[in-house]
Amino acid sequence: MAYIGSRPADKALVTSDIADGIVTFAKTTGFGKIGQVLQTAKTDTFTSTSTSFADITGLSVAITPTATSSKVLVFAHIVGCGEVGTNHGIFRIVRDSTAIYAGDSAGSRSSGFHSGIVSDTNSVEAGTGIFLDSPSTTSATTYKIQGITEGSTFFVNRSPNDGDSKGRGRLASSITVIEVLV
Repeated sequence: MAYIGSRPADKALVTSDIADGIVTFAKTTGFGKIGQVLQTAKTDTFTSTSTSFADITGLSVAITPTATSSKVLVFAHIVGCGEVGTNHGIFRIVRDSTAIYAGDSAGSRSSGFHSGIVSDTNSVEAGTGIFLDSPSTTSATTYKIQGITEGSTFFVNRSPNDGDSKGRGRLASSITVIEVLV
C-alpha cells in the first residue's frame, strides 16, 4: 500500500495516509448511511374510548425502503394519558398491523411503550419510544402509534379536563422514521 504521509510509530492508518479519491462515499456501504427521513407531527387533539388498540388519527407515517436490507429507526413521541386516577391510556408502535415496540404479553395486561394516568384533571404525561426495525421489504410500510384504554377514555395532546386558560396546554406528538442503509 502506498502512503502519502509518513506512517505513525504505532502503524495506525490515519486520514492523511489515504490519497484523495481512493475511498469514495459510494464505496462506504455498511457505514449506516441515511436513506430518507420522514415525519408526521400531530398538533390537534384526539380522544378514544376504544378497549382494543386503535390508530390515533394523524400519528402515522409511510416509508418505502430502498432495499430489503434497510433498517428503519422509529422515534415515537406521544403526549397521552387516561382518565384521572382510574384508567391508563396505553400506547404502542405498530408497523402496518403488527405491534413492533411494546412490552411482553402477560395475562390480560395491555402491552405498550408508554402508559399514562394522571392524578389531576389538568395534567398530561409524555412518553418516547425508539425502535430499530428490520421490515425486510421495498414496499410502502406504515408506522403508527396506537392507543387503548381500560374502559374509559384516553386523551392525546390534551388533559382530561382540557380547561381553557394559559396554564393549560395543548401539546404535540410525533412519529419520525429514518431509513438506515446497510
